[in-house]
Amino acid sequence: MKILNFGSLNYDYVYSVDHILIPGETGAASGMQTFCGGKGLNQSVALARAGAKVWHAGMVGEDGGALLDLLRQSGADTSCVGTLPGKSGHTVIQVDKKGQNCILLFGGSNRSLTREFAEEVFRGFGRGDMLLLQNEVNDIDVLIEMGHRKGMRVVLNPSPFDGAVEKCDLSKVSILLVNEIEGGQISGRKKPGEILDVLAARYPDTGVVLTLGGDGAVWQGRGRRIGHGIYHVPVVDTTAAGDTFTGFFLASVVSGKTMEQALETASKASSIAVTRKGAAPSIPTMEEVLSYPFGPPESAGPSV
Repeated sequence: MKILNFGSLNYDYVYSVDHILIPGETGAASGMQTFCGGKGLNQSVALARAGAKVWHAGMVGEDGGALLDLLRQSGADTSCVGTLPGKSGHTVIQVDKKGQNCILLFGGSNRSLTREFAEEVFRGFGRGDMLLLQNEVNDIDVLIEMGHRKGMRVVLNPSPFDGAVEKCDLSKVSILLVNEIEGGQISGRKKPGEILDVLAARYPDTGVVLTLGGDGAVWQGRGRRIGHGIYHVPVVDTTAAGDTFTGFFLASVVSGKTMEQALETASKASSIAVTRKGAAPSIPTMEEVLSYPFGPPESAGPSV
């Protein structure tokens, strides 16, 4: 199985602040760093570092050399990435002293995908391959349709959630990866159990991973729910934790691991990521995940 990740590539401008600013407030940053990121790039890096074979597809601007270099160095294939005049996508990120963050996203070249470009990329993939999507590129509804027609296993992480997600036919998605907020926006419910109930009724053939921050994560599919707790680690920066979880979870699924094993591996990898600064630089390798001195998870996972 080949994995095609049609996703964003960004530069992240990260500012260290005492607290996340509120509307109308002006504050000083104690530090500033630039990292390679974007949910698409982060997830391709995580997949590659977890040992999966991943092809990244998308667009960079004329300044995108460092983004491509990082993908290649991590082991991802960049032959499906195009270059356009102008700027690559970027984010402005505030990270407070507790490691929490808020993110302002500028799409740049990520919002310039064309149907012709997508059709050319899809020629190299077919039935049984996996298509991974997030919501930081344009026309994800079209990409879902293209992948489904090719017989690919479509995986969607609908983040950030907006009207583009509402246009998507989620019945054509094989695996949906959402956090509690996104799950609530799709289902119209707030409690994790109710979110999962609605998604199961509405999309019975779609497997769901619901991540719940400090409460762990849940897999739902084929009439089963499996939970996994978090690991106690010092939190420095949560920026790429969700993307790390996604990449290691899918790499585990593709390699034939059980859902229990996939949740465990993904939880361990994302735990390591939050102990480090930055997005892509914080993502561990599989070797690091296997050798890190984890204790037992803090709980068996959420009860839903």
